[in-house]
Amino acid sequence: MSLQRRTLWMAGVAVVAGGAGALLATRRLQLQPVVSEAEAAFWAGAYDGPNGEAVRLADFRGKPLLVNFWATWCPPCVEELPLLNAFHRAHKDKGWQVLGLAVDQPSAVRGFMQKLPLNFPVGMAGFAGTELSRSLGNPSGALPFSVVFDASGTLVHRKIGKVSETDLSQWAGLG
Repeated sequence: MSLQRRTLWMAGVAVVAGGAGALLATRRLQLQPVVSEAEAAFWAGAYDGPNGEAVRLADFRGKPLLVNFWATWCPPCVEELPLLNAFHRAHKDKGWQVLGLAVDQPSAVRGFMQKLPLNFPVGMAGFAGTELSRSLGNPSGALPFSVVFDASGTLVHRKIGKVSETDLSQWAGLG
């Protein structure tokens, strides 16, 4: 094999390997297609609010939505709630919505909200909320867990653990 032919052959192999690597990296960074089924199930959900009012998730479609799974017994959850309250107040006029899904006993949530009222709606997901959070990309069911849906209802961000000012600032750019 001549040197020129060998060089061309090696260049071809390098191009194919680079393309395969780029394709693999792109697929790994994209949300998994299974999520679309989870999204459909999410938007079909409905819960009771702390005072017995209906909290239908379909009613939140059409605007960016930050959903936070939390519980009263979860210290990082309780620590981030004032930050989420502030985000809600600062961005609701810009079209943003915030929804808390309490993975807890209704009586505990009602008592907690007497001490720390939340300005955004809360749905009483109970312990079934853990399964919902898993279906949205939280494999361990850890709390707190937050997801962001864009105005079309597509899941665009996930965060396991406490949200930060930086997270919220980045997400606010969607609205």
